[in-house]
Formats: sequence, C-alpha cells, structure tokens
Amino acid sequence: MSEDNNIIIAKDLSKKYNEHLVVDNLNLAIKKGEIFGLLGPNGAGKSTFILMAMGLTEPSSGSINVAGFNSTRQPLEVKRITGYLPEKVGFYEDMSAKGNLTYTAELNNIPYREIPKKVDEVLEIVTLTKNKNQLVKTLSKGMKQRLGIADVLIKDPRLVFFDEPTEGLDLKVANQILQTILDLNKQKNITFLLSSHQLNLMQKVCPRVGILSRGKLIGEGTVENLGRNLFGGGKYRIELELEKVTDGLIEKLKKLDKVVNINKVDNQLQVICDKDIRQDISRLIAAEDILMTRMDMKQDALEEIYLKYFKEE
Repeated sequence: MSEDNNIIIAKDLSKKYNEHLVVDNLNLAIKKGEIFGLLGPNGAGKSTFILMAMGLTEPSSGSINVAGFNSTRQPLEVKRITGYLPEKVGFYEDMSAKGNLTYTAELNNIPYREIPKKVDEVLEIVTLTKNKNQLVKTLSKGMKQRLGIADVLIKDPRLVFFDEPTEGLDLKVANQILQTILDLNKQKNITFLLSSHQLNLMQKVCPRVGILSRGKLIGEGTVENLGRNLFGGGKYRIELELEKVTDGLIEKLKKLDKVVNINKVDNQLQVICDKDIRQDISRLIAAEDILMTRMDMKQDALEEIYLKYFKEE
C-alpha cells in the first residue's frame, strides 16, 4: 500500500468497546482523489472507522494514517485537512445560514476579510445563495444537508467524510446531493469517503467500495470485481432449464466466447460468463435440437451482496 497514491491507509485496525469488537483487523487503502464507498448495515463499524480516521477515537490495535499523518498521534494535522458531515447535521437553529458558515470560518482561523467571499463561494456551490439570510430552523432537511456540505467546504478540505449523506431525503434532493459530490470531486479533486447502508447511493457515485459486516472488511474493489470475488466466476450468470442436458451440449457451451464455468444440477445449467451471451446460447441449443423451457440472467451486483451478507444482521 503505497503512501504516495493513497490518502488513507489502515493497517490491522481494530476497535473494542467493552470487549465488543466493533472494527476487526481492518486493512484498507483509499486513493487520493477517489470517491470511496463504505457499505454496511447499521452497527457494522462504519462510523467507528471514520472516527478513528479523524483521530476522534483511538484504535485498540493497529494504525490508521491520513495524508501521511498518524490519526492517533497527529489528530490536529488530520483535522486541518479533513471535513466531516455526520448523519445528523448540527447548526445554530436561530442563526442564519450565512451566520453559521461565518462562525465555522472563524473557528477555522480564516482571515476575517476573506470570510464573506468564502461564505458566498460555498453557498453558491450548494445552490443556497438565495437562502443565505434564512434562519436555519426554517430550512428543509435537504437544504440543511446542503448547508452541511457548505460548512465542510469552508476550510478547503483535501478529504471529506460523509456519514449517510442522503438518509431521509427524497429522491430528487438525494440526487442533487450526489451530483454535488461528483462535481466537487471532479472540479476540486476532493477525496470522499461515503459511509452508508444505501445500495443505490454506492452504485451511483462510488467506483470502488468496501463492504463491512460485523466489523470485518469482507470485500473491497469495484462493484464488478466484488461480484466476482464474493460469488466466484464471471460477471454474469445465465440460468437455463432444458428438456435434457447432454455432455456434448456442455462441451459446446464451454467453448463459447467469455464462458468462465458451467454448473449442472439435473436438467438445469448455470453458465457463468463475462458478457451477455444469451443469443449465442439460444442458437447453440436450437442447433442441438434441445427444448429450452427457461432462461434467466443475473448480474452480480451490490443488491445480491447485500442479500447474502447483510439481511441476517
């Protein structure tokens, strides 16, 4: 795990609370400039990982470094370059949006004369310029979430942690939040770590994800590769039900382009492959003069991983 290319490096990271292992021997590297998703059900250890990365709680064992700083020994250095948007965003409700951001800027020692320009800049990014003088208590939940992003951006962070950034938002507002994250990543090269149990969030914005289950990192990589690693074989699984299955048919199916493996149970076949070859399969079976009664295709995705690992939690 090269420190040159990674902004977060966790090695053998564990955290216990009252002898309960919340994070279990986690090893993970997150690249500079990527949007990384940490997926898992409630209680999987996602928030605890973020708190350790930010230096807000100490590991029981192992280490975690952020941008070359040890989060346990150098928490102030880590805090200077990171932003954190918790699941429940807290503001002074009787202050305006602009007033809250001004206060955050002062806390971060931004020169006084630069603060008004900085506040206007981040409000524009999250499209709240027209609402800057509204009291926070009058803002909708979606507006408060966008204000939370603006609050995080005040100090120009290199790395931002978002804990359940679209929780409780309607689809339109949630998509606006996700688009803002994508834009900031592209325009400012900010690294994002998004922690969520929402599958659609990860699929929309995270090229790479890590999956936590009971504190263990059970898989990490692109969505496509996770499917391969956790289920075995190729990206697609084409399930066939036939009148009969012959050895000759199986041998011919194995020779089709991009076929990885074939499993047989009675008159049912599962063709594991790296592309959608249903037309090729149909032609081959017709040429063999075998009646096919069913053909379905499944694509390994986060939904199946979720069903396999998370439903019991």
